[in-house]
Amino acid sequence: MSATDSTDTKRAPRSRRTAAMDTLLTQNVSGGRATRFGRPGPILRTAAGLARRPRTTARRVGGLGVELTQVLAGTSELSPAKGDGRFRDRAWSENWALRRVLQTYLALGGTVDDLIEDAGLDWRTERQIRFMAENVHDLLSPTNLPLLNPEVLKETIDRGGANLVLGARRFVRDIAKAPRLPATVDTTKFEIGRNIARTPGSVVLRTDVMELIEYAPQTDEVFERPMLVVPPTINKYYVLDLAEDRSFVEHLVQAGHRVFMISWRNPDKEHSHFDLDTYASAVVEAREAVSAIAESDAVNVLAACSGGIITAATLAHLAATGREDLVSSLTLMVCALDHRQAGTTAALVGREIAAAAVADSARRGYLDGASLAGVFAWLRPNDLIWRYVVNNYFLGKAPPAFDVLFWNQDTVRLSHGLHRDFVQMAMLNDLIQPGQRTVLETPVDLRQVKQDSYVVAGSTDHIVPWENAYRSTQVLGGTPRFVLSTSGHIQALVNPPSPESRSSFRVADEHPGDPSEWEEAAAIRKGSWWTDHEAWLAERSGDRVPAPEAPGSDEHPTLAQAPGDYVLGS
Repeated sequence: MSATDSTDTKRAPRSRRTAAMDTLLTQNVSGGRATRFGRPGPILRTAAGLARRPRTTARRVGGLGVELTQVLAGTSELSPAKGDGRFRDRAWSENWALRRVLQTYLALGGTVDDLIEDAGLDWRTERQIRFMAENVHDLLSPTNLPLLNPEVLKETIDRGGANLVLGARRFVRDIAKAPRLPATVDTTKFEIGRNIARTPGSVVLRTDVMELIEYAPQTDEVFERPMLVVPPTINKYYVLDLAEDRSFVEHLVQAGHRVFMISWRNPDKEHSHFDLDTYASAVVEAREAVSAIAESDAVNVLAACSGGIITAATLAHLAATGREDLVSSLTLMVCALDHRQAGTTAALVGREIAAAAVADSARRGYLDGASLAGVFAWLRPNDLIWRYVVNNYFLGKAPPAFDVLFWNQDTVRLSHGLHRDFVQMAMLNDLIQPGQRTVLETPVDLRQVKQDSYVVAGSTDHIVPWENAYRSTQVLGGTPRFVLSTSGHIQALVNPPSPESRSSFRVADEHPGDPSEWEEAAAIRKGSWWTDHEAWLAERSGDRVPAPEAPGSDEHPTLAQAPGDYVLGS
């Protein structure tokens, strides 16, 4: 929240908004609002902490007075953080009045940040108060006030106020439907199967829970061990098959891998009973189909986000039943198996809220995807709310046409049974405790998941903090390779190699228990981790064999062309 830049006198923020699974899956009881400003406890505890340190508090307040004096005198060096697009208009630095408004805003934010640090709070309270303070600070940004925003003023003069009239119409339209937030993407520019989720393939299995897509090979030879992809259950699978040259599936296929993708059904009230066992059973069934079609006993498995939790539990079940050899390797993408201190807003959730959320989904039969979309947005309000308030309502412009944002708004429901199990796992953190959770009638012990694992995280991930993703290297039994991408939750997935790309990632040979020790030892490599993963996966995929001439098999004939029917379900 504080002003930051690259100079020694400015420092990076001490916190970043992140959400653990318990937060994301319990905020539906408040209509998707993750802010929860009405709780006085954190405010009172912060005030008490500062009262115990009167000299420190007085010094901070005095420092603010000095800084504001420098702002008024025009000698302050405060500037926005590098990359903060809110203040890109040169008027914020060249107009004497707007520069002082901006520096006052930054000075106040920095002082609040310092005071929270000085209060000596416990982890939960510190995260709660920071989240509240940062949301208020973002709300009060001068860019959110039309009369202070130079871009809005110029646009209003140029268009004679037509931008505000058009923006008012958009506001009325957006507020009329959940999640009652500004639109983030122009959905008219995308069509599933035409310019998104377009990699050629066939549906070779359909059950009540999922469809299984086999992608057509694009090389004369393929690796003998196929890849089964288990996508998230909270969004649709095609985040891994976006537009041309941005599709991870396409990348794997062009590298010679035989790829199969699960496409989850969008559950409705009659599917309320779908639980962790249901989805684990579906992964087992999909693995068996892939093995039969590819005529390979072992398959590689790649899973993302919530799909990774299901997959890890499923592999523990296979190990418990003596079938661990059926999976050759495990790739986990932006997935947390260990939920200890799993992010800023994890601190906002208590057992009463969790119980109320589960009861609410039991009544509906599912957790509504629109509520989750609202939670995600409030975790990054500058990026996902306020920038679109300015763009859509004040500037009167249409939102951009961006494939990731199109996918993000294409929400799905989460069945009550899986919602209940996810919340329990997050609150109890019992998935990593051997024997404390049962899946498919077998106790889960992740230490028995002995396949080599490739674990990917994003350094700025606001959903799965990278430290939590890293802990998977400590709870799984095989040899890990942890890769930290310099990006967020989705961009860590959508990270295609390109000569123009400025991407990089970090790796290390050893994986100590403390994530900070790994971070100190990790080397930076230029480029996309996709290439690194491709080399790692090739070593675990066997020899190359002639590519199949047709999809499926006699037992699993083609049922439809990709992307199938379930991905189109609303």
